[in-house]
Amino acid sequence: MSSELNRTLQQHYAARDVGAEILAALQKMGKDIARLTPADLAPIDEFHIRGRAATLELARAAGLDATKRVLDVGSGLGGPARNIAREFGCHVTGIDLTAEYCRAAQMLTERSGLAAQVEFLQGDALELPFADASFDVVWTEHVAMNIPDKARLYSEMRRVLKPGGTLAIYDVLAGPAGTVYFPVPWARVPETSFLSTPQELRRLLEQTGFQIADWADTTGQARSWFAALSEKIRKEGLPSLGFHLLLGPEFREMAHNQRRNLDEDRIALAQIVAKK
Repeated sequence: MSSELNRTLQQHYAARDVGAEILAALQKMGKDIARLTPADLAPIDEFHIRGRAATLELARAAGLDATKRVLDVGSGLGGPARNIAREFGCHVTGIDLTAEYCRAAQMLTERSGLAAQVEFLQGDALELPFADASFDVVWTEHVAMNIPDKARLYSEMRRVLKPGGTLAIYDVLAGPAGTVYFPVPWARVPETSFLSTPQELRRLLEQTGFQIADWADTTGQARSWFAALSEKIRKEGLPSLGFHLLLGPEFREMAHNQRRNLDEDRIALAQIVAKK
């Protein structure tokens, strides 16, 4: 990606000390910040639609187990990496463009007692700093929306996969109804949003050399989840710990637009498992 786009994305996702803000919120909630549990981090741990439920569904579809070495591309605060390591016993390496997220992810992982299984590196998904055939599974959730050069992205993912390895994707795609309302959680303006249609993504994966093993449209579940989240925010206001800590005061508008985009078929959600 261009250096200008990289800077814009990093400012979008983390212009502050995210780790310190999360710890402060947890202390305010009366949590033991030296020994964090999945329940403690649940409100912020999985920065994607449907949260932990979607991660576990993708993990089961991808056949994760303790023998698997996993690369999480666009690992964010590390919630999915920690959860699949804890639930399935695999070793996970996370890589993310935003250095602040990597620092926070490592800190939260250490305080969760998972540092022996999970590690994080700052880096660009288009130039993965790993040798060919290094991983059994390449994993990515809600990341490709910010990457224009998707051919390079999936080529790099295929390169670092072992022969017969698995690509596990959970992503936001372009819906049939046209233009997205902005801002949304992944982009404040259209210039940093790069959505593929389901047809485009399927064609691109096959052209890259992947064989699609499973494709599930989860847009309906996403609508239900976002409707419940919106109603909870309307009734109770924003919680002490939540995605607004990452996205700032525009989060309410982003959440409102995201629900409209889902309800009006401007975006779609897909869970995809493909093989090298």
